[in-house]
Amino acid sequence: MEEMEQVIRMFPQRLRSLLKQADTLQFPAEELRLRVGQPLLMTARGKEWWLAEKRQCWEEAAGYGGQEIYRVSEEDIRDTLEFMSRYSLYAFHEELRQGFLTIAGGHRIGVAGQVVLEGGRVKNLLYASFLNVRIARQLPGCGDEVLPWIYEQGELCSTLLISPPGCGKTTLLRDLIRQASNGWTCKENGRLVRGITVGVVDERSELGACCHGCPQNDLGIRTDVLDACPKAEGIMMLIRSMAPRAVAVDEIGSIQDLEAIRYGKNCGCRLLATVHGQSLEDLRQKPILKELIQENVFRRFVVLSGKGGAGRVEGIFDAQGRYLGKPSADR
Repeated sequence: MEEMEQVIRMFPQRLRSLLKQADTLQFPAEELRLRVGQPLLMTARGKEWWLAEKRQCWEEAAGYGGQEIYRVSEEDIRDTLEFMSRYSLYAFHEELRQGFLTIAGGHRIGVAGQVVLEGGRVKNLLYASFLNVRIARQLPGCGDEVLPWIYEQGELCSTLLISPPGCGKTTLLRDLIRQASNGWTCKENGRLVRGITVGVVDERSELGACCHGCPQNDLGIRTDVLDACPKAEGIMMLIRSMAPRAVAVDEIGSIQDLEAIRYGKNCGCRLLATVHGQSLEDLRQKPILKELIQENVFRRFVVLSGKGGAGRVEGIFDAQGRYLGKPSADR
């Protein structure tokens, strides 16, 4: 539970003490949600739990809660944001404008509340009242069963991972990057698939969890990372400067992403990317993503779901959307 311990240390003293007393480390938590005036909630083991302060334990969330349930205060929200930003919230202005900040370890803090508009666009977040602490985890080897499906004749296929939020696509992408970079051994024939140079555009610092530009997560020996860089600009920068064989990005969706991905394909780069969605058919209903499918930019689509736990592979499809199958062992 190293990641959970790391996150707990990032909370201010009062909440840190409560979380420790409640044996939070025993839970493989995915999220901690703080909402002013509402129970402190944790998502773990496919369920929601709330903190029973008097009994110093987590209970499975049911109904609206009682007097013993710990309720988050405005002070909790304020202190948490200040502590996690090391009392330098101004340094995270651009991230907060987009509704999140990323802390050491790659853990992402989603933020909502009252915003300030300028010219019809969000300029700043004035009052934060809601936090979603998403715990980032490395799971080395979680991509083992997927790798054989996204290679042909020893060559990586451009692959898009599709899943709803919180279903493990970023974790899977991180491991695919690592193994594509290091090289891996095929279980069926024992052959070594050689590693390739991978360029990662880590716009939200979730893949590499960089500190002063150096990844804290293992992304492989042949991987170059552009941290906190917009995806569209970063793809072009990496291709021009680092000559990667493959480029990896998390959560595509804008028209700028589309143009950059086209640029990468035309330069002969393989692409590894993720996108929010329920299915391949769901993507066909979205104009920008529909174009990527029609243009055969990706040769493999991996669809994930949260059924039975995050990271379950529901199916793998080829460029034409034909079902190829799925790994024999889900994550």
